[in-house]
Amino acid sequence: MGSYESIFSIIGPVMVGPSSSHTAGAVRIGQLARSILGETPSVAEIFLHGSFAETGPGHGTDKAIVAGLLGLETWDDRVKDAFDLAHEAGFKFGIKAANLGPRMHPCSTRLVVTSRAGLRFDIVGSSLGGGSVVLTEINGFEVKLSGEYHTLVTVHADRPGIIREVSTVLGDHQVNIAFMKVARKHKGDEAFMTVETDEPIAEACVAAIRAIDGMHSVRFLRIDMGGSHPGQARGEVEG
Repeated sequence: MGSYESIFSIIGPVMVGPSSSHTAGAVRIGQLARSILGETPSVAEIFLHGSFAETGPGHGTDKAIVAGLLGLETWDDRVKDAFDLAHEAGFKFGIKAANLGPRMHPCSTRLVVTSRAGLRFDIVGSSLGGGSVVLTEINGFEVKLSGEYHTLVTVHADRPGIIREVSTVLGDHQVNIAFMKVARKHKGDEAFMTVETDEPIAEACVAAIRAIDGMHSVRFLRIDMGGSHPGQARGEVEG
């Protein structure tokens, strides 16, 4: 018998739509992208890969992603009205098929989201089934972000000691690190770190991390553990 990461891999989340992969997972990818941006985008370019492109429209994948970017939950009846809601909110979006490469999961999407102030994130994510998702790339940095833990996202100078300093601040605030991933494009340039934690991170802790020398940007994604599926992205502290 195969193993499962959680009971939700078997029964899936409470959701609107016929497919947990194509609907609930798509909503959750949109939710995470919205939380990383810090708000509902003013503009979004949505690229659907593989099965998302081939059967997604029939499963409402396109509407589900837009619904997640609007902050709707997987079980919200308004998911099917996401396009109209986006129009009412002044949220402009475009959707097209794209080949993200042979190594990508068939249920994948690339979201290029822009805030009202012009902040831009380029995010790649996949729906793994049962409502579980993973983000694999943010602004060209390789990541592995499940959205099932409270998450700290930083952009910082690639210098010795900075990872230890972040870990020390978290430890001083009694925050336990569940998973950590660091990526960089070039040695000594900018680096990108995601830290998934068991506990939410207080604003004072985020402020202390933001004050670390070489820290360029800090975001905290607070996850609501009480939803119908682990990891409903609820909010963030920005830096």
